[in-house]
Amino acid sequence: MDKTAKAPRAAFTRYQAFVVAMLAFLQFTLILDFMIISPLGAMMMPDLHITPEQFGLAVSSYAFAAGLSGLLAAGFADRFDRKRLLLFFYAGFMLGTLLCALATTYPMLLMARIVTGLFGGVIGSVVLAIATDLFPLEMRGRVMGYIQTAFAASQVLGLPAGLFFANHWSWHAPFLAIISVAVPAGLLIAFAMKPVNAHLALKQDRSAFMHLAHTVGERRYWLAFMLTMLLPTGGYMLMPFGTAYMVNNIGLTMAVLPTIYLITGLSTVFVGPLVGKAADRFGKFNTFCFGSIVTVIMVAVWTSLGHVPLWMVIVVNVLLFAGIFSRMIPAQALVSAIPALTQRGSFNAISASLQQLAGGVSAAVAGVVIAQGPGGALLHFNWLGYIVMTTTLTSLALMYFVHRQVPG
Repeated sequence: MDKTAKAPRAAFTRYQAFVVAMLAFLQFTLILDFMIISPLGAMMMPDLHITPEQFGLAVSSYAFAAGLSGLLAAGFADRFDRKRLLLFFYAGFMLGTLLCALATTYPMLLMARIVTGLFGGVIGSVVLAIATDLFPLEMRGRVMGYIQTAFAASQVLGLPAGLFFANHWSWHAPFLAIISVAVPAGLLIAFAMKPVNAHLALKQDRSAFMHLAHTVGERRYWLAFMLTMLLPTGGYMLMPFGTAYMVNNIGLTMAVLPTIYLITGLSTVFVGPLVGKAADRFGKFNTFCFGSIVTVIMVAVWTSLGHVPLWMVIVVNVLLFAGIFSRMIPAQALVSAIPALTQRGSFNAISASLQQLAGGVSAAVAGVVIAQGPGGALLHFNWLGYIVMTTTLTSLALMYFVHRQVPG
């Protein structure tokens, strides 16, 4: 029996609902800032007189900076009130976003993305630590479900709005729009959220380096670290080539792609909270198993599609993302029970850095595997499917052992 399954579901208090909403909104602004730069490339490159290679470096510099900052912050992540830590890094994130809005040269843009990544790369781990501190395990499925909807909301609401601003004013406008909503959110957290400092009452390591070393050296965390590295593999391998695959292999036109992304994003807005509720009701591990099975089936279907009608592509996309969310949400909730209270910040920071590293490696591997035929069709795309299915099943096996570490 899944030890995390609970028959009665406690309702959120008004304050808990406020915290969940604010954490989800912070994630929304964070993910939107990360995602918005890619579709703005067509405007940025001629305006700043940069090459595609330089633009690619500007995009990837965020991930590299985020991975580095996660490791650097891990030693300090449990030595401060988590609310103050969140506000510090969110202020730095807003500064980086403002620098993006003000950038007029390529060096300025590159520096802005590095600053944004250095601060933004830590926010996600602090959000998870706060959610873990404030909510018992039987509630965390729902909490993670709502927080994860930030990804879908940024795709459905944020990207179209950002592109609208860019088309009507300039590519600087979306970054200014993010600042305009991020500042009030930061002030609301500063004045309305209570301190999150219960971990400070417990014994702490004397130095940040020793704290990092003790977290990395804790053997019971290693399986969880391996699991968090494998979880995003599918997204980093398949998503970068999704547009080219739908156009060149399936035969769709560029004009219908926004419809696909819009419907898929809207579906995930509803799927996320439902998966969170299912994880709390039926158990995190059971929900993860269900999501893994759905993911394996839909990856096999997605990577072997031929010329099929639009409605079929939409259905496959929706089911594939439902499977992905049914893995990510219960995995985050279950893994949150692994670290000790005094190591949650450093544990999540290390996990975030490992995910960035794994994502970069996955994207690089996918680039090596994929080739392009004379007509533009992607070759060996089904090979990526085999790799993703293998990592999905491997993560399922790892989750079984991680699940057994959770006290019942």
